[in-house]
Amino acid sequence: MPASAATHLGAWAEFAAAFVVFVASHAVPSRPELRAALTARLGERGFLALYSGVSLLVLAWLIGAAARAPFVPLWTFEPWQMLAPNLAMPCACLLAAFGIGAANPLSFGGNAKLAFDPDQPGVVGLARHPLLWAIALWSAAHLVPNGDLAHVVLFGFFAFIALAGMVIIDRRKQRRLGREAWQALARNTSFWPLAALFDGRFRPRSSRIAPKRLAIGILAWLTLLALHAPVIGVSPLP
Repeated sequence: MPASAATHLGAWAEFAAAFVVFVASHAVPSRPELRAALTARLGERGFLALYSGVSLLVLAWLIGAAARAPFVPLWTFEPWQMLAPNLAMPCACLLAAFGIGAANPLSFGGNAKLAFDPDQPGVVGLARHPLLWAIALWSAAHLVPNGDLAHVVLFGFFAFIALAGMVIIDRRKQRRLGREAWQALARNTSFWPLAALFDGRFRPRSSRIAPKRLAIGILAWLTLLALHAPVIGVSPLP
């Protein structure tokens, strides 16, 4: 086998291995028996810290492996395509910042210590699954300027699991809570972002906007913008 072919095969093998490890790192710890055992040993905070740390390391490996995979173009890059992530990422960062800090019994993440008000659901009224929509926005927007096979597989995978995850969580929550209880909690929310706002079910109050979360979201976006070129090796700006 020629050296170049062996190098390409090795790069694809690394990409595939990173994918397998990434899926396993999320699927295995989420099993109830294993999670209970780890939580009993590490505590809830210790488990979440370990889970988050491993997830970030494996994600970094997966992104790096995609960059090292052979370049197989599927569409031509145009400078205007950079507008997609630049417009989407501020929204994704704000969704994540508000979603992490809000009470949300209808999805994963959020602050479990806060009480959820179905009449004023906050960011959950804009999108029932704010964290998953943040992932979907990030991945779909990055698909546009990254039209090579490895990155299409990478970002397409994240977009798919984010959307599929929302459907699965809605079904699972309805089974656990009961359909009537779930509908009572979700009556002023919507699967699609802004749908409850447009049809009049959700009326946000400006006094409920948390300036701390707003600042965190903006800071996260600016940090990602500043670190993109030195860390990823590509400027995010058009």
